[in-house]
Amino acid sequence: MNKIEMYTTAICPYCVAAKSMLKAKGLGYSEIRIDADDSKREEMLARSGGRRTVPQIFINDQYVGGHDDLVAADRSGRLAQLLGNSA
Repeated sequence: MNKIEMYTTAICPYCVAAKSMLKAKGLGYSEIRIDADDSKREEMLARSGGRRTVPQIFINDQYVGGHDDLVAADRSGRLAQLLGNSA
């Protein structure tokens, strides 16, 4: 089973778009709200190399990036590789 983690905030259209894309693909994810817990914001910064924007997405502990990076990974076949699927 794949582990998908997404750092988000309550009001973020890119977060909504990323969640919708994953749902449309039938993929579950864990949402980590950084606006509700400052320690989670610090955790996100450490894991993402200092990127402050949301969403920040990790698949099986591999850093993907934000919404645009997720879309690009899907188009290039990298998302399928991260999920262990054939391209």
